[in-house]
Amino acid sequence: MGINHMLKGKAVLVTGSTSGIGHGVAEAFAAAGANVMLNGFGDAADIERIRQAMTGTYGVDVGYSGADMSRPDDIRRMVQDTEARFGRLDILVNNAGIQHTAPVDEFPEDRWDAILAINLSAAFHAIKAALPGMKRRGWGRIINTASVHGLVASVNKVAYVAAKHGIVGLTKVTALELANAGITCNAICPGWVRTPLVEKQIEARAQQAGVSVDQAKQQLLSEKQPMTEFTTPAGIGALAVFLCSDAAATMTGVSLPIDGGWTAQ
Repeated sequence: MGINHMLKGKAVLVTGSTSGIGHGVAEAFAAAGANVMLNGFGDAADIERIRQAMTGTYGVDVGYSGADMSRPDDIRRMVQDTEARFGRLDILVNNAGIQHTAPVDEFPEDRWDAILAINLSAAFHAIKAALPGMKRRGWGRIINTASVHGLVASVNKVAYVAAKHGIVGLTKVTALELANAGITCNAICPGWVRTPLVEKQIEARAQQAGVSVDQAKQQLLSEKQPMTEFTTPAGIGALAVFLCSDAAATMTGVSLPIDGGWTAQ
């Protein structure tokens, strides 16, 4: 109950929250009593259904911003819209991300630019825009969805790994600068999460190897993780909510793996 009471009346913005990890995180905050600003691409009717379902289930105010995370102006406007709607922005979750895989010497330059823009620069622009209000109120929580790839590397993911390592660095500097401002900044580093993005990878592997989707799933997980289970968006959401609780008040600048043992090896 402590956490629920604490987030009542707080306002959270979760980028990339119309599906996957972001949706699970947004749901966890709504369940903890926070008002939520959703963001992401998708079918307008689907997004409206998600918004209404969250409002109906949790009795909180849920908004939506269609801001494009590759555009700094859009990001600034999204933060302003959140503050205008809820009168505040207490918790910022930088979660939007895209992926592309190819060897370094074959990696398309436009994909490199897009991945750095959305997976790294967007978080900087959102933090920069959110900080004045958080500083004024003397309380704020910034949570960046990094990845195990913020801590270790895998082949063919040069832009993603570079961006996620960048997120870990951004998290540390933000934490240090705000250490005595009542604002913490932490990164969550998931291993494999069964999102639509990963679902596509599993199906592609199953086809290539001529194995069942279930076998492809096991292969994918066991290549990296001692634990052959996916991390869930709900589990990541629960960790994000914990980082906003009083118990986590002195946790700042850390990168927390939630990865089935991937980075323990």
